[in-house]
Amino acid sequence: MNNHNASILLFDGVCHFCDRSVQFLIRHDHKGIIKFAALQSNKGQELLRKHQLSTTDLNSLVFIHGQHYFTKSAAVREICRQLGGKWKLFSVLLKLTPRPLRDTIYDLVAKNRYKWFGQKDQCMIPSKEVRNRFLQ
Repeated sequence: MNNHNASILLFDGVCHFCDRSVQFLIRHDHKGIIKFAALQSNKGQELLRKHQLSTTDLNSLVFIHGQHYFTKSAAVREICRQLGGKWKLFSVLLKLTPRPLRDTIYDLVAKNRYKWFGQKDQCMIPSKEVRNRFLQ
């Protein structure tokens, strides 16, 4: 994978909401451009250290595109932009919303995600069909 064009989503591997979000992205990323790794995984921890991000604060997904990374609502906006189509329009709408407001809403969901959506005992095991999209 060329690191200058790589798109990698680091997500909370034990969060049901995050797992469902990853499944949503797999279905809607028809070009298969986004790769995935759990924040808790060895690869996730390695990428967090590489970008000088906390390896213990797992309250934000991290989207890495090339040499840049995005967190919180900026990550959601960039993912939508990368998906293209109608999702690119959603990214424009997010961009028009002030980041402090977007991040406040993001933080509210992140803080309550286990209470509202539940927590798994372990990270998901991807099916054979999508296993190549998950980084080891």
